[in-house]
Amino acid sequence: MVEIFHELDGELSILNDKTISIIGYGNQGRAQALNLRDSGLNVIVGNIKDDYWRIAINDNFSVFSITEATKKSDIIFLLLPDEVMNDVFEKKIKPNLKLESSLVFASGYNIGFKLLKPPENVDVLLIAPRMIGVGVRENFLKNEGFFSFIAIEQDFSGQAKKVLLALAKGIGTLKKGAIMLTFKQEAELDLFNEQAFGPAFGRVLLSSIYTLIDAGYPPEAVLIEMYMSNEMSFTYKKFAEIGLVKQVEFHSQTSQYGAMSRGIRFRKLPLKPKMAEILKEIQDGEFTKEWEKSITKLKFKMIKYFATKTKINQLEKQVRKSLKLKEYDIYEEEAPSEEEMAKLKSISNELKLFEQYYE
Repeated sequence: MVEIFHELDGELSILNDKTISIIGYGNQGRAQALNLRDSGLNVIVGNIKDDYWRIAINDNFSVFSITEATKKSDIIFLLLPDEVMNDVFEKKIKPNLKLESSLVFASGYNIGFKLLKPPENVDVLLIAPRMIGVGVRENFLKNEGFFSFIAIEQDFSGQAKKVLLALAKGIGTLKKGAIMLTFKQEAELDLFNEQAFGPAFGRVLLSSIYTLIDAGYPPEAVLIEMYMSNEMSFTYKKFAEIGLVKQVEFHSQTSQYGAMSRGIRFRKLPLKPKMAEILKEIQDGEFTKEWEKSITKLKFKMIKYFATKTKINQLEKQVRKSLKLKEYDIYEEEAPSEEEMAKLKSISNELKLFEQYYE
């Protein structure tokens, strides 16, 4: 049975004599730091001297270098991007950890796939909010809470679970609920959502858009109907609030009958085998090995460039101009250089496939 924890499961008093450092004052860092401080806990910030350092100062936190913050702390929240975390950890955090201190991650990726190796004399914990940083803060202030996945990878102190639940209470997630998983399970779920569900949903959306445009409907009307009106976001919100099936009551009888009677025709779409394949690649570590290669970062740049040339991207650009909506710079992705193109000869056939996908 899965373990699910709520407000009464956490006891903040066990953290009264602890110093908590937030390493990385970005999206999640700021939200979690403010929530923990508002819960009455002693919080400091560790960051490089950049705009986030200044924001932390303006928020009235004591701000230190990452090295100094680690030395001063009993509990260290590592809220850095995955791609830089290992280097920062090895150079600035690992040599300065106290015995029996707690490392707290917001993503299971680096620990779950064994990219980062903490020492054996610390606790290794996970609190992964299923919410962006601004939502973590907003739902704390509204006293509503938010869901999180939590995990314990290492319990050197013998107190890891108590500390984990106290911290979870401090950031506000126990008001909604925290589900105990493993680091790897959290990472696998997150990657699957990004690599299987998201792209499959995007393909269905694009197929719908092109079906309507090919039938002669104005692009402006099609894009508004399909997603620009925000009606879809309202429906998705109701999925979470009252249920996938029960939310149909918010729609007209005509809408309900049409969706249910025609929905049967899509039951045998061959999505599950492809999703199972993607999940296995994630579970076996194939995706992680691919992403960690230096050539993949260059490949990623190429894929993003192709994405800016997609038919839907150009179509949306025209529609946004027609509707007098704001345009964003992401449309102007820098083209890969000749030197970068030469480096990618080894995967040129694969990149040609991407060009076909994005036509």
